[in-house]
Amino acid sequence: MTETMGELILATALFVGSHFLLSSTAIRRTITARTGLWPFLSVYSVIAVASLIWMVWAYVNAPYIELWPQTRWTRWLPSLVMPLALILMTHGYTAPNPTMVGQQTRVSAPDPAPGVLKITRHPIMWGIALWALSHIPVNGDVAALILFGGMALLALGGAAHLDHRRRETQPVGWQRFADVTSYTPFVAIIGGRARFSLADYDWTRLLIALVAFGVLLFLHGWLTGVPVWPG
Repeated sequence: MTETMGELILATALFVGSHFLLSSTAIRRTITARTGLWPFLSVYSVIAVASLIWMVWAYVNAPYIELWPQTRWTRWLPSLVMPLALILMTHGYTAPNPTMVGQQTRVSAPDPAPGVLKITRHPIMWGIALWALSHIPVNGDVAALILFGGMALLALGGAAHLDHRRRETQPVGWQRFADVTSYTPFVAIIGGRARFSLADYDWTRLLIALVAFGVLLFLHGWLTGVPVWPG
């Protein structure tokens, strides 16, 4: 039992730590200077996928050690949070986004933060974080805290790290983008630095996100063995 939990801790540390290590400005610059960008990204991806598979495998095989009892309200939490998480991730992956690899020059666009980027400049990271954080209370065990806590740490810490790296590599353009966006959702809108309009919203992406949510609701019990709806 102890060995299995230790394997989960090690796999999670590798998954999270390798992302922070390989994305650090100094290490990334040193390696890409010798190999080029795309070979570096290929190796990065292989390490990320391999460590992710190991982490999930270790989680599935980890023992259940309860931290707190499951309650009815915690079982509702993921169902309430996941639509927003999927909306953020769908827009983050499919819409123009200066935080994505290869789209850095979009910070110079007339509107550098279209659509959902006015809510947060890191929609993908916040979507992942919301997914992870909403699944910790409902599980209430050590393995879930390690897995989902590690994912949330990587998402939110990775977003902050990306901000720091882009300030160093794109000081002028990134500042222009940062001035009209926020790390934390809705802060730029509340502070008057961004104005979100429904006219800027892509309803097709919203539909895709809601369909994805419906599919996950339908498949969740089959994929995880745990029904979604509270009993």
